[in-house]
Amino acid sequence: MNTDDMLAGLLAQAMGESGDLVTLRAIVEEASELGAARTLERIGLDDETAHQDLSELRELLQAWRDAKASAQAAAIGWIVRALLALLLLGLAVRLGATGLLR
Repeated sequence: MNTDDMLAGLLAQAMGESGDLVTLRAIVEEASELGAARTLERIGLDDETAHQDLSELRELLQAWRDAKASAQAAAIGWIVRALLALLLLGLAVRLGATGLLR
């Protein structure tokens, strides 16, 4: 008996007994397990390597986040350095140090 047949049998039993709580709970559990199994099958995670695939995806996502944070930190560092260089250049012009270049 597969899960579809079991679910249909539980539904028929619930209809005949006016739905006692235990039967309804069993129906909900079977339906949720069946739905989860179908969803995993549709997205291709119903095989033995699914756990490993998810672990690799998590590692890849963490590496992406680390790279993104590193790139942002580097960009901010370059922006700060450029602003400081402009500030020094402005101070040099303001203090008349441009005459030293000639």
